[in-house]
Amino acid sequence: MIEIIDVPVQGFCKGVAKAIDKAQETLHSDCPKPVTVLGSLVHNAYVNDALKKQGLEVLEAKGKNRLELLDEIHQGTVVFTAHGVSDAVRQKAQKKGLHIVDASCPFVLATQKLIARRQSEGDTILYIGKKGHPEAEGAVYGHEGIYLIETIEDLPENLEGKIFVTNQTTMSVLDLEALFEQIRQRYPQAEFCSEICNATRVRQKAVLDLQNQNIDLLIVVGDPQSNNTNRLAQTGKAAGIPRILQIESESQLQMEELEGVKKAAITSGASTPAYLKDQIIEKIKTFQS
Repeated sequence: MIEIIDVPVQGFCKGVAKAIDKAQETLHSDCPKPVTVLGSLVHNAYVNDALKKQGLEVLEAKGKNRLELLDEIHQGTVVFTAHGVSDAVRQKAQKKGLHIVDASCPFVLATQKLIARRQSEGDTILYIGKKGHPEAEGAVYGHEGIYLIETIEDLPENLEGKIFVTNQTTMSVLDLEALFEQIRQRYPQAEFCSEICNATRVRQKAVLDLQNQNIDLLIVVGDPQSNNTNRLAQTGKAAGIPRILQIESESQLQMEELEGVKKAAITSGASTPAYLKDQIIEKIKTFQS
């Protein structure tokens, strides 16, 4: 019999729930149609598919940023995703005469405002984030004096004056602390502000707390495009859990993956519906019945 640890916290974070609510309200309002979301509303295929069935058009193209995708929307309503957008995207949407619905996460907007304020004070900005991620794109795109840092190799040399370091809200707490320290050694004058959101932080801490609990397997439920989900898997490795399994739904769980497992923990990303995690737990119980 496998002992199952249901790791808190589960279900949508407030930013994801807000984005979904806004999209549904917009679909059922009298706003100009069609309603098109600029990219994935949230990084979860099940959520996006459900919204498509309600009439939401999702505009995505690999290799294109939000500004380029906007060229393909000519009328109706555009919905900005929970990940936020750059000022250039906002201005372009306004010039095109589109009705705008902003479903940006409040924490993402707060980080963008913080960056704008520090830039206005003359700071050089080092933004730690994932290259190609829409949240990082929204914070960095079109701004002079902002550097996107994914690894220490991205850190520019010979910077002078005031330096302000902040980050994407869904980064790994452990990775961020390590990068902060490396930057501090290069630029002792730098000022740091961790902007990891609470939903990301508490999920990672809950996984770290599994350390020394003899967990054989950690199941991380979420979309592979979800940065906070991927960071949970990374955190599980840091906690010393010998096996990490990332899946999107119960259909991907095979019985042979549970062979030899006595104690399994299950967690999920901030954009993963709680029912997907619950279905996986029920499937594990079915395997044992």
